[in-house]
Amino acid sequence: MNPDILYCDNHILCAVKPPNMPVQGDSSGDLDMLTWLKGWVKETYQKPGNVFLGLVHRLDRPVGGVMVFARTSKAASRLSQDFSRHTAKKTYLAVVRGEMAGERSLTHFLRKEENGMVRCVPPDAPGAKEARLITRPLCSRDGLTLTEVTLLTGRSHQIRVQHAAVGHPLWGDARYGAGKPGEQIALWAARLTVAHPTRREDMTFDCPPPRSGIWTLFREEIDAQNWLWPRERGVL
Repeated sequence: MNPDILYCDNHILCAVKPPNMPVQGDSSGDLDMLTWLKGWVKETYQKPGNVFLGLVHRLDRPVGGVMVFARTSKAASRLSQDFSRHTAKKTYLAVVRGEMAGERSLTHFLRKEENGMVRCVPPDAPGAKEARLITRPLCSRDGLTLTEVTLLTGRSHQIRVQHAAVGHPLWGDARYGAGKPGEQIALWAARLTVAHPTRREDMTFDCPPPRSGIWTLFREEIDAQNWLWPRERGVL
């Protein structure tokens, strides 16, 4: 299986991460996104030796969608700064439990515990970090809501934790919701806007979620989205 490449030039590589693939190598020994894409670059461009590819942001292992990687150390530095300063714009689609109506701006203070769980804590709690997002419901059906989420900060698990905190956990989320074994968490990195590291012009990459699982309940609404699918799609 070849990776789904949205864009590639001498400075950046944008691709779609499949659900349940780790971003980089871990104790599972499973194929990870970074290794997979390095192999693709090596084969496509017939690169000798080791291939450089910089990891500048992350997605949780169960989550799929758009990711960007740096092809040079200079690009990695600039993109990492953009993500740390939250100037890169990240938009997700999620299916949450319950009928949620009206756009909401959510602000919580989160802390990651030693066991890896993220909790809502008081603002003055040790290790507390502010987490902000905007969630905009698109459609409710069968006791579930399709919502578009724009991250304003980049905290670990924040979409999952913040929606659970307001009574709308993500469908299929076994950690923070009522997900059951075999259910695929309904969270997808749908759109990413970054400044090109050398041209410094904004580039937007879109990818709709799979036409399978719980997403089929909202297929009409998802297909109605203005997916850009950049003209640059493919290898330059």
